[in-house]
Order: sequence, then C-alpha cells, then structure tokens
Amino acid sequence: MRSISLGLAAAALLLTGCASMQSSGWQTLIDGGRGMDNFTTVGSANWRVEGDAIVADKRAGTDGLNFLATKNTYKDFHIRAEFWVSDDANSGLYLRCSDVRPMTDRTCHEANIFDKRPDPSYATGAIVWLAKAPQPVPKTGGQWNVMEVVAKGASMTVTLNGVQTAQSSEARDVGGVIGLQYAGGVVKFRKVEVKPL
Repeated sequence: MRSISLGLAAAALLLTGCASMQSSGWQTLIDGGRGMDNFTTVGSANWRVEGDAIVADKRAGTDGLNFLATKNTYKDFHIRAEFWVSDDANSGLYLRCSDVRPMTDRTCHEANIFDKRPDPSYATGAIVWLAKAPQPVPKTGGQWNVMEVVAKGASMTVTLNGVQTAQSSEARDVGGVIGLQYAGGVVKFRKVEVKPL
C-alpha cells in the first residue's frame, strides 16, 4: 500500500512539472525530427528530416534566399535555437520578416551564423546591419550550439552559447515570420522554441 501511495505521489509531481512546462508560454517549433509542418519552405534548399534534426545541405539555385519560414508571425518574442553547422556553413535566424518576397537581411533582421563571412563585421553572433559581431568571431562549425534572441520593441539582443554577442536598440518594431536560413554548407536544427512576450 505504501509503495502505491509513493507511486501516486511521484506521478502527481511529474504531472505538476509537465503542467508548469506547458504553461510557461514556450511554443516548440522543432523537436528533433519533428516540426516541418510548422514551416513553409521558401526557395530551393533540400530541407528534410535526418536522424534527430531538420537538415539542409544543398540548394538548386545560387541565391541565399532559402528558408524554413514560420507559418505564424511574431513581434515581441524570445527564440531559442539549437543548431549544428559545418565550418563553411552560411545560415542565420531571420526575424520580424514582414515582407517575405523576398526575405533578405534588409527586409528582416538577421542573427547571423556565418563563421567565415568574407567581411567578418557581421559574421556569427551579429545582427546584420545593426550590431557587429564580437572579435574574434565566435566559431560554431562542427559542434552543437545554442543561439537565443530576445526582441522587444526596438530592442534586440543575441546570445550565443550563453554569451551575449550583439545588442541593438534600433530594431524595427514590427511583427513578421521567423526564417531559418540555408545558404551553404551543412545546417541542422534539432530544437527551436519561441515564447511570445
């Protein structure tokens, strides 16, 4: 009887923990190989499920306008993305894309993932055209990383692997879709979560 009571108490605690996780406001967009249905494919990249991640490693054209774009729009939010890229990869999180034809680093804000960007000013960790990358540029190739972006009003902050890399108070205060970019190399996302603020 005592073991049954302890089992029920443990189950109740577990359910309470699950309920608090669900009520925290986070929306899971990618979880391992699940989540492609939360996005629209833009461009010609070969996004697919491979193992425990969503992966792209080729595109048909030569442009960089290849994305998984969220079906929902977000204005003020906190996004957390676990990603793996090859050393030569060109990727990024495109944010507040109010105009998706085309989605560019001029019509969206881009938290960049591009270790070997020819001009390192806006390489990995930067908000392209708003806040430069730290020097030396953080290296993300060949390992799992976590990028977080908090956007609230005109404020936008990027954190990479627990270290703040960029901050701006001049972000466009608009809503729009979020895009996961593929422009070269190998790009994998295994967890993407967003919390509207």
